Amino acid sequence: MNTSAAPSGDKGLPSYVKWGQIAVTKTKEKYPNSEIVDYKHIGKEEKKNTSTEKFKLIVKEKDKEVGVMVNLTFDTRTERLLNIDWKEANP
Repeated sequence: MNTSAAPSGDKGLPSYVKWGQIAVTKTKEKYPNSEIVDYKHIGKEEKKNTSTEKFKLIVKEKDKEVGVMVNLTFDTRTERLLNIDWKEANP
């Protein structure tokens, strides 16, 4: 697990905390009639110019729970979000 510090202003929190909050917010938009009951940081993948933070969220809709894998790809240098991928999985 990558525990590198986020840019100053985030009070020393690991960088994935910021991306986790974005993953939760964007997933709430994608599943508006549901509740996110849990999430886990899976890891970070770094390439030449981009990085991908990976999360697994548990989304509950009515009496059904589904796991949602969320990958946030961003420009490593500027931290500008480039892409979000969702894939449903077992909870």
